Amino acid sequence: MSAKIRFAGLTKVFETDTDRPVVALNGIDLEIRQDEFVSIVGPSGCGKSTLLYLLGGFLKASDGEILVDGKPVRGPGPDRGVVFQHFALFPWKTVLGNVEYGLAERGLPKAERRDIARRYIAMVKLSGFEDAFPNRLSGGMQQRVALARTLACKPEVLLMDEPFGALDAQTRHLLQEELLEIWQREKKTVMFITHDVREAVILSDRVVVMTARPGRVKAVVDTRGEAVEAQVQHIWQVLREEISVA
Repeated sequence: MSAKIRFAGLTKVFETDTDRPVVALNGIDLEIRQDEFVSIVGPSGCGKSTLLYLLGGFLKASDGEILVDGKPVRGPGPDRGVVFQHFALFPWKTVLGNVEYGLAERGLPKAERRDIARRYIAMVKLSGFEDAFPNRLSGGMQQRVALARTLACKPEVLLMDEPFGALDAQTRHLLQEELLEIWQREKKTVMFITHDVREAVILSDRVVVMTARPGRVKAVVDTRGEAVEAQVQHIWQVLREEISVA
């Protein structure tokens, strides 16, 4: 399969108030294939989220480049949709209003965007809650709304920054299953950031293990075809060395 996303020599340096800039990422080389689900794991502070924000176009690389379909990323674009850990819903809008928001920003007629929004609300199993406001929803339900809002805009690439990190274990497990169902149906290219190795193994085609800061690619593990427990133990073994020096 062809590369949908390519990181080539990607480096990100953050300037500070001192004379010591922070090198967050250093020489990332990585390809993600069309319709592939790839998870990124690594020690805290290794640059996982920075990598996602660079791909999303919210940050500018210090060196190297990111290509999507062979074209350099210059900023945010409708081809890339982002789901954050903390929902980022508009509290004054209903579920329907939140899911419709991006479609309205694109100028879609009301009837069309309403039909699209309702379809994705049904996809995340929230039919009947269209008129509810976020403060009336559980954390898991709010994250479903955030996912529906992103999917409704039909991005080709789905970027997910620890989307289930704030949820309880049962809700997290349920949403993992639902995300896989949606991914298989919608056929998106997914980059998923997580601290949870088991979650990464369960969801992904491949798991990328990053080093302690400055973040580099230490290993890329193909998770298909082996037992989950064996894969989790293998990745933990690779990751443990980096956590001990982080």
